[in-house]
Amino acid sequence: MDTFDWIVIGNGLAGAALSYELVCQGLSVLLVDDGNPDSATRCSYGGIAYWSGTNPITQTLCDLGIERHRQLSEELGATTEFRELDLLLTFGVEVDGTSLVEQYDKFEIAPQLISATEAKGLEPQLTMANLGGAFTVKHGHVNPIKTLSALNQAFRRLGGQQMMATVTGLVTIKNKVTGILTATQAYAASNIVVAAGGYSRQLLRSNNLRVPLYHTHAEMVTLPKVDAHLQTLIMPAVAQRFTAEHTASSANTDHLWEGGPHEIASPILDSGVVQFLDGTTYIGQISRFRTDLAPNPVDVATSEADMRQAITEQLPCLAHAPGQWRHSLVTFSRDGLPLLGPLPGVDGLHIFAGFTSPFAMLLPIAQRFARWVCRSSHDSDGLLDKMQVTRFSQASTPKTPIAN
Repeated sequence: MDTFDWIVIGNGLAGAALSYELVCQGLSVLLVDDGNPDSATRCSYGGIAYWSGTNPITQTLCDLGIERHRQLSEELGATTEFRELDLLLTFGVEVDGTSLVEQYDKFEIAPQLISATEAKGLEPQLTMANLGGAFTVKHGHVNPIKTLSALNQAFRRLGGQQMMATVTGLVTIKNKVTGILTATQAYAASNIVVAAGGYSRQLLRSNNLRVPLYHTHAEMVTLPKVDAHLQTLIMPAVAQRFTAEHTASSANTDHLWEGGPHEIASPILDSGVVQFLDGTTYIGQISRFRTDLAPNPVDVATSEADMRQAITEQLPCLAHAPGQWRHSLVTFSRDGLPLLGPLPGVDGLHIFAGFTSPFAMLLPIAQRFARWVCRSSHDSDGLLDKMQVTRFSQASTPKTPIAN
């Protein structure tokens, strides 16, 4: 049986980018995924909020991330459909936009407050009836599925091996993980990295390993055929998700994630929309804070109706477009930074998950991580060290605010 240098579990953006960067370092890599069509990456808006750094760490990562995206299609030899477009962070007539200026001034590139008339000038499909105004900033965007495909193709072209299978467990000898188990056979590796998004915690827990990784159940509606052309990406100026994530991942609720199922916080609806170059349009999203992994119990018809009503108040052109309700798990950590690196107390096992703003920050982290683990470069500025799992063995820190 062949022994790989690395086995990467999970083929979302995290696993795809990391496996590509590892094989670029000359390592033998097996990428394993269960083929879930509703993974977080495949349901993602693909937004790159490179403007949204709020401290030296996130500012550096956002700056590196957008530069990586600008040249990635050429490097991979396949398009990611990268572009930069106007983001509109809209608010209703009942909101005083000037009261939000301080909130947005904290970002590295502060979104600018504009009137409802100016917002409609950027997005002609908007209705003025309930629009109080918006904040606007340039925003990066890629097609998540095409980005994933481009990374996978380049990975295989460089000699990486890709397999569709469900990982049922880890092979452990004493305190060392030596491989993975699937339904049909075992695969050996010197190192295993769990990059399975919302399923990472469950996989590790089945091997009596616990990590401070949390998830929401994100719901959205995909509209495969929309005649109206949208020129901007639209998100709410007052988003509830990050406050709810802070509550759901607090030390006071941490014990609930080990039992369950539990509802940690009430569901929220942050209304937004993005349209891809082929006209496919995503609207959403509802976030539910439950500790289980299944989408039930959800009244799908009511959920879809709520998301449609919220967005068509701004964009009536989407009112009658046929669509499909979808669900995915979206992971996050207690402080807004990802979890990566070796798991304490066990050799050969790493984690690479919990990216709050993956398209903005993940690519440079994957590149640095791959170079770091094969010792081709040092973590000279301590950036990766700040994302190690062991940071949570000390006092918890406030969540780092960052936009999608």
